[in-house]
Amino acid sequence: MKTTLAVAMVCAVALLSVSTPSMAKNSRISDEQIKEKIIQESISSYSGNCPCPYNSARNGRKCGKRSAWSRAGGDSPICYKDDVTRKMIDDWRVKN
Repeated sequence: MKTTLAVAMVCAVALLSVSTPSMAKNSRISDEQIKEKIIQESISSYSGNCPCPYNSARNGRKCGKRSAWSRAGGDSPICYKDDVTRKMIDDWRVKN
């Protein structure tokens, strides 16, 4: 009986030590995935219809040069992976 209990305890500890890192709050996701999340968060926080050139306006046409991203001044949403800086990725990791 004691042997069975000891084996069960060892198995439980081994299982916890293996599974804990993958269950961490901020499990390691790639920089590319974080860039996509930052872009989505930026677009969803934009209040207008045309945050990015590739979005569609109300009339169904592409926003293109009419997008906030394309216009100087005002809001400048993050639309492309190249827009995301290393600092943005690091800040996102800290917050999430």
